[in-house]
Amino acid sequence: MLEIFITDLCAYNNGFLIGKWITLPLSGKELYMAISEVLSEGEYACKSDSTHEEIFITDYSWKGKSIFDVEEYDSPWDLNDDVGKLFELSVAQQKAVAFLLSEQFTYDMDDAIQRSDDVIIHENQTLEDVAYCLLQECYELDKLPPIIANHIDYEGVARELDYDGNYFEVDGDVFEYCG
Repeated sequence: MLEIFITDLCAYNNGFLIGKWITLPLSGKELYMAISEVLSEGEYACKSDSTHEEIFITDYSWKGKSIFDVEEYDSPWDLNDDVGKLFELSVAQQKAVAFLLSEQFTYDMDDAIQRSDDVIIHENQTLEDVAYCLLQECYELDKLPPIIANHIDYEGVARELDYDGNYFEVDGDVFEYCG
């Protein structure tokens, strides 16, 4: 799901870019081995007595849709845990978590996962589509005379939904936050 390029900090400070792409999630042992391998290569390249024990993330790439941003000094262990938790979620829950994090309803992965049920995703819809469905559901538009039903300002209702602060258009979907 998430690929990160981990780099030996000491080697980097000595002019060497020693690193490795790893795909998360991994087992704890696999992550430890990948980090150890990078640090060992860094020690060998520097040919010095200094201990190589610090890494940083030089680059990252999501396979599929980006869920959250990765910073250079984020812990690979924490990232591995977060990606492991995401891996267990459905695609809809992953989209809800990404929405909650990107719109800054929360900054914590566990909190976002817990709140993901508070998000309703109207896939491939606009706010106007959601406004129409909402009015249909609440007022049974089919039962209204056409002279009334045909003159409802769905664009205006959509604008009001947008102002309400609970509806967000993101990447062709409408997210409704009920929390």
